[in-house]
Order: sequence, then C-alpha cells, then structure tokens
Amino acid sequence: MNEFATTPHDLSFVGLFLQADPVVKGVMILLVLASLGCWTIIIDKLLRLALVRRQARAFEKAARAGERLLPGMQRLAGTQELGGRIVVAGQEAWRDQDPSESRAERRERIERAMRAALAFDLRGLQSGLAFLATTASAAPFIGLFGTVWGIMNSFSAIAKSQDTSLSVVAPGIAEALFATAIGLVAAIPAVIAYNKLTADLGRVQQSFAAGITALGDRLARDRKPHLRAEAAE
Repeated sequence: MNEFATTPHDLSFVGLFLQADPVVKGVMILLVLASLGCWTIIIDKLLRLALVRRQARAFEKAARAGERLLPGMQRLAGTQELGGRIVVAGQEAWRDQDPSESRAERRERIERAMRAALAFDLRGLQSGLAFLATTASAAPFIGLFGTVWGIMNSFSAIAKSQDTSLSVVAPGIAEALFATAIGLVAAIPAVIAYNKLTADLGRVQQSFAAGITALGDRLARDRKPHLRAEAAE
C-alpha cells in the first residue's frame, strides 16, 4: 500500500494548519495576523469615534447657541476635547485682528485656523484605515495564492501515488480551501469596517464643519471684546 493512501489526515482547523505545506502555512499565518490587526484597528476606531461623535455634537450645539460668544465657548476651550482645541484656535485667530481687513476676510482667516486644528486631530482618527482598505482588497488574493499552491501540491500527490482516490486528493484541497476561507475571514470584516468608519468619520467632520461655520461667523461679527482689550492696554 502506498503512503499517500494510508497516511491519516486530521481535517480539523488546527490539523489542516499543522499539516499544510510551509508556503500555505505561511499564507495562513499572514492572513491571521492581518485579521488580528484589522480587529484591533476596528475596535479602537469604534471607541474613539463614539467619543468624538459626542464631542462634535457638543461643539456644534455650543457654536450655534444664542448666548454670548466668549462665555458660551469658555467651557469647551478649557477642555482637552477636540472641540476645545478648535475653539482655542479660533479664539487665537480672532484676537489677532487687523483693523483693515473686511469681515469676510476675518471670517475666512478664523475658519481656516479652526479647520487646520480639526484636520490635525482627524489625521489621528484616519490612521489605520489604509490598512483596512489594503487588507480588504489583498486578503482574498493572498488566500487564493495559498489555494492554488495547495491544489498544485494535491496534483503532485496524485502524480506520485498514481491514485486519484478521495483520500489522496481531499487533504491537499482542504488545506487549499482553508487558506481561501481565512482570506475571506480577514477581508470581509475589513471592507465592512472601512466603509462604516469612513462614513462615520465623514459625518463627524461635517458636524464639526457646521459648528466651525457658525462659530466663525459669530467671531467675525464680535469685535468689541478685542477692542476693549486694546483700550485697556
């Protein structure tokens, strides 16, 4: 009896991994690590976006409030929140006024300063999204490479044993398909999470942008505190 027909095969997930060809095993390890990296990013971004979403709502509400501008925004400016850093950037631009500039120019300068502060902080939230996109697009093809390699090994086993029975073909094909399955397990959550996180980040950015527009308009109109500060000096 030839060894290919009599060698026992463990078709469990662990058994398929341990018995896999070194190349297929390397593909599986790479895909598992990519999947773990994706889930780490997904959980981190979901938690951080939930916090920033609340900050965005608070910032927009405060920016649109009918109360006096500076007292109304003072609480936000004194915090470590993203909205607070935006307010600080706007106030600094508001204090640095040129009497010769028009209201539209002043508003544009103030809004530009606040948008720069927003963009700086949002870059931290965007980190990791490129990894999700790369995993979503590349993982199925990496898994397919493992599949092709495994099937080639199955054909090689058939050629050596001169036996086309299921006991000879099944283990290699099972290992090959297992690599494809791991690729899909890595890719599917990555693409879903990428689309969701990108959409959520866009909504957060829109909320902050709406608050910046409202706050920039009010700061551009309110020059009296600045003039009183100049007079006191």
